[in-house]
Amino acid sequence: MNERSAEVGALAPDFELQDQHGTPVKLSGFRGRKVVLVFYPLAFSGVCHGELSALRAFDADAQLLTVSVDSLFTHRAWADQEGYAFPLLSDFWPHGQVARAYGVFDETKGFAKRGTFVIDGAGVIRWSVVNPIGQARDVADYIKALADIS
Repeated sequence: MNERSAEVGALAPDFELQDQHGTPVKLSGFRGRKVVLVFYPLAFSGVCHGELSALRAFDADAQLLTVSVDSLFTHRAWADQEGYAFPLLSDFWPHGQVARAYGVFDETKGFAKRGTFVIDGAGVIRWSVVNPIGQARDVADYIKALADIS
């Protein structure tokens, strides 16, 4: 297991990944806006489906970015099936590189743990939580963390 390298108070590691449409998305491109960065293990799995479905109605003053090791083609199929309009970013290759930078890659299983990072407009991590693979996160926690950022 990795130790977390992206701690509260630190500058969020920048990255560029492709979304479900093949469009490059760069974290630093959202400077000036709050970002909720959500890592999840795998598309089409039960807990992930529940979490991302709850995020479908996410209506906060922040950009939602979700990341898994699935390919952009898997993300596209899942987004189309479920109606996800937010970016589903592919950390496929190099496999799990961004999850590793955030300290949430499970080396044994080969995918990300359930890590969430709330990032302020300056790119600083202001809140984070990492849940075990089978334990869903509560979207209300994200909303509260965002409200606490001025």
